Amino acid sequence: MFISLSAALPVEAQNRISLPRTSLGPNDIAVIINENDPLSRQIGNYYLQARQIPETNIIKLRFSSKLSIITPKEFKQLKATIDQLTPKHVQAFAVAWTTPYRVGCMSLTSALAFGFDKKYCAEPCGSTALSPYFNSSSLYPYDDYKLRPAMMLAGTSFEHIKALIDRGIRSDYSFPKGQAYLMNTSDKARNSRATSFTQAAEELGELFPLQILAADYISERKDVLFYFTGLKKVPMLETLYFLPGALADHLTSAGGMLTDSPQMSSLRWLEAGATASYGTVVEPCSFSQKFPSPIVTMFQYALGASALEAYWKSVA
Repeated sequence: MFISLSAALPVEAQNRISLPRTSLGPNDIAVIINENDPLSRQIGNYYLQARQIPETNIIKLRFSSKLSIITPKEFKQLKATIDQLTPKHVQAFAVAWTTPYRVGCMSLTSALAFGFDKKYCAEPCGSTALSPYFNSSSLYPYDDYKLRPAMMLAGTSFEHIKALIDRGIRSDYSFPKGQAYLMNTSDKARNSRATSFTQAAEELGELFPLQILAADYISERKDVLFYFTGLKKVPMLETLYFLPGALADHLTSAGGMLTDSPQMSSLRWLEAGATASYGTVVEPCSFSQKFPSPIVTMFQYALGASALEAYWKSVA
């Protein structure tokens, strides 16, 4: 995607000057809609219009959305249809629903990207196959790695999801001047990312105002651009203001269980005002490599990656 500069330059100069592509553009995204889910249709159509996604990039499916988990057999049938309908130039997926969020022992988004494969499953609590997309410079993940990273346009109501989409659009090319909050929490089982915080401050401190706090949470802040912590449940989110484009997540076992988590669902971040979050759907154990690396996430974001790309490139 090229962006023409609109500064006060002669017309001839404006026609020649452009910025290089740094992230996915509207033509690179396919929107997957479940026609049996009225909310999915509403979300998908809104995202399509708001993000100016080409009509040729719509993928329409029909299946039951009542359960949070589908079987690998059911997914195989859906994936065959998705593969058939996806234009070859598409590099990533936007999934317009909240359930199902899991395929057997994989997240739906991972299964869409890699295909269902048990080598990406953490059972029982071990390491998985590596993602070739981790911390890569690729601007074309499907062309380079034959994977299409996926994100879910998830929420409990159309109003919540519309607000989420609108925040993302407001953040485009905005270069927000917010703070990064890296929390060194008292929850030892979920604090494994804290060992990388000092390096993040050393390497990225000139790009983002960054605070490493020995605390479980923050409150009454109006400048949150990044918020990385490790807890079962993060309190005081309602007191925070997240800048458009803000990324926030908590390292815990079941944050990606969007609608029925025994812990805090990642949806709570989005409802509080974050633009993107991350969570796992099966027990990952406290391996930091299975969660977003804050230093990689922020570095990729600084390079101009979208939230989808920055999060995907940050998980090894």
